[in-house]
Amino acid sequence: MGEWSFLGHLFNDLKGHSPMLGRFWLLLMLVFRILILGTVASDLFEDEQEEFACNTLQPGCKQVCYDHAFPISQYRFWVFHIVLISTPSLVFLVYVMHHRSKKTADDSQPSFRWQSHDASREERHLRLLYLVNVAFRLLTEIGFLVGQWKLYGFKVEAQFPCSRFPCPYTVDCFVSRPMEKTIFLCFYFAVGVLSAVSSLAELVFASLKLFRQTRERPNEQFCVCQHTKKEESLDSEKEELKWRARSMSEGTAWRPDL
Repeated sequence: MGEWSFLGHLFNDLKGHSPMLGRFWLLLMLVFRILILGTVASDLFEDEQEEFACNTLQPGCKQVCYDHAFPISQYRFWVFHIVLISTPSLVFLVYVMHHRSKKTADDSQPSFRWQSHDASREERHLRLLYLVNVAFRLLTEIGFLVGQWKLYGFKVEAQFPCSRFPCPYTVDCFVSRPMEKTIFLCFYFAVGVLSAVSSLAELVFASLKLFRQTRERPNEQFCVCQHTKKEESLDSEKEELKWRARSMSEGTAWRPDL
């Protein structure tokens, strides 16, 4: 499990920047994928090629038949899936951390009139980037679901006939623990479907929220302009009152005694 701790810590940091649906996807990734793949699947598939037996002693026949039965090991396929699907989220996390540190440095400087408007614009930019991240995640989930279905189906057969060269004839090869691997195969496919549905719901929700904020943007700019003009008028009135009071006091002090 040591090789998975790095991804676990980064996903915990990403949880603070994700909405509720995004946190549900993180729960699926951490518990039902990384944790189970690192504990159960590693012991289940570690002796997969060693326990793959064929009823022939022809050199090279066993290796050729195993390559034909499993073009890529299920365990390596799922590890590659986790790495590929985690990369956009980690890139987004690095960008957000850089953005937050830059914003903290800017807040230490004197504030300006348009600072709040710039902050809202940067927040919309982060939401758009997160939307792209969720869209890529959804496409990756669907792609790997189709790939798993094409490569392995929904059942691991106990007996696999093979007639490839250099096998002298059609030999029968046998897979170790086929029922246990079938259960794990269906479980991982169900987790993938649930993760894809969660990503789709999050994509729709984030798109609607971003569209609503984009429509409200002109009204926000109008309110900022009106507020700015009102502040300028109040400042000018205050300056005028101060000038009149100063003029009256100077005129009273200069008036000679009658």
